Amino acid sequence: MREIIHLSTGQCGNQIGAAFWETICDEHGLDNNGNFHGDDKLQRAKLDVYFNEASSGKYVPRAVLVDLEPGTIDNVKTSKIGNLFRPDNYIFGQSSAGNVWAKGHYTEGAELVDSVMEVVRREAEGCDSLQGFQITHSLGGGTGSGMGTLLISKIREEFPDRMMATFSVVPSPKTSDTVIEPYNATLSVHQLVENSDETFCIDNEALYNICQRTLKLNQPNYAELNSLVSSVMSGVTTSLRYPGQLNSDLRKLAVNLVPFPRLHFFMVGYAPLTSIGSKSFRSLSVPELTQQMFDAKNMMAASDPRNGRYLTVAAFFRGKVSVQEVDDEMYKIQQRNSSYFVEWIPNNVQTAICSVPPKDLEMSATFIGNSTSIQELFKRIGTQFSAMFRRKAFLHWYTSEGMDEMEFTEAESNMNDLVSEYQQYQDAVIEEDIDYADEAPLDDN
Repeated sequence: MREIIHLSTGQCGNQIGAAFWETICDEHGLDNNGNFHGDDKLQRAKLDVYFNEASSGKYVPRAVLVDLEPGTIDNVKTSKIGNLFRPDNYIFGQSSAGNVWAKGHYTEGAELVDSVMEVVRREAEGCDSLQGFQITHSLGGGTGSGMGTLLISKIREEFPDRMMATFSVVPSPKTSDTVIEPYNATLSVHQLVENSDETFCIDNEALYNICQRTLKLNQPNYAELNSLVSSVMSGVTTSLRYPGQLNSDLRKLAVNLVPFPRLHFFMVGYAPLTSIGSKSFRSLSVPELTQQMFDAKNMMAASDPRNGRYLTVAAFFRGKVSVQEVDDEMYKIQQRNSSYFVEWIPNNVQTAICSVPPKDLEMSATFIGNSTSIQELFKRIGTQFSAMFRRKAFLHWYTSEGMDEMEFTEAESNMNDLVSEYQQYQDAVIEEDIDYADEAPLDDN
């Protein structure tokens, strides 16, 4: 079967990863120890994409949990899903990256990376037909960004023909954890442009906005933010986990979504998102889901799709929905908003339908958009980066780990190139073909 190996890196990556495993265990009828209690054969049909079946009959996630300090890993171990993971797949150091990308990428992380790669190799050898890797990490801290991108490049070297999908939490200006986030994020984006095949951008600011405006939670905690992320991850991976779906593996998804190799940064959205108070007043229907899914307020990255154009879009509907109705609604959206879709990629909206709804819902929809407006995210990081880098502020934390200033300059220009590439395709139009037949023939004399 087409297996996927999952890596969680750093504090944020491990928290999102744990929420993801909890969600998909629920969906597939597995308890917290990995034993199957489901009542539908569809739940079991493609379990081996994410799980290995142990001889005792329990299902073990094909997951590697990595951190440079023991704290977060201990929290996962002692949580209710702590018994789910194979004990050898917890890998942690004792030092911490102290929020510095260079420590995660070059010093502390580099010491730990070989033991992680051994576990990855062992998991890969147990697969029949490995389709690729998915990694959850944040780009603002030290371990998730520094060691996360180091792992991605090591895996790329060793498995060059496998897909690499990342769920990356991008720092946002209003909810900043550390001063040096713009440095860490720029250095990470520099790596992701080259080494990742699909990057799903999630951003704390957008998650806070969704929790406060839509879900009416005034002070959302990390558990609530993580459950939002895990519902999107569950939606994005639906077609990989249930039989008979369009975009049924990471490569097919990428072929439909990535028109140019460097432009693989996606915005994700999810519907229905409703506050508990207004649930009873809404009916779940395909038009309602489609409307909400394309709504800028539902995007989990703080950039507004109305400021750019969609190169490609994929939508996954789940539950008892009519294929005809989904096609009609998606067609209507495209017709009404044709100026927001580039016209030089015909049929650039793909839909997939899965009959298994998420837990506790009748139907849901997940949205993945490759929109040129994602450049706002990189512009924002770039502006903050250059403000500090011009003064060489905080640079000694990186150079003392052996980094060179040139690396910063390269990362900055690579990110600026990415922004201008997005802008170039946003402005591109179909050039009218000149009709030479109507022109008068040239005179021989």
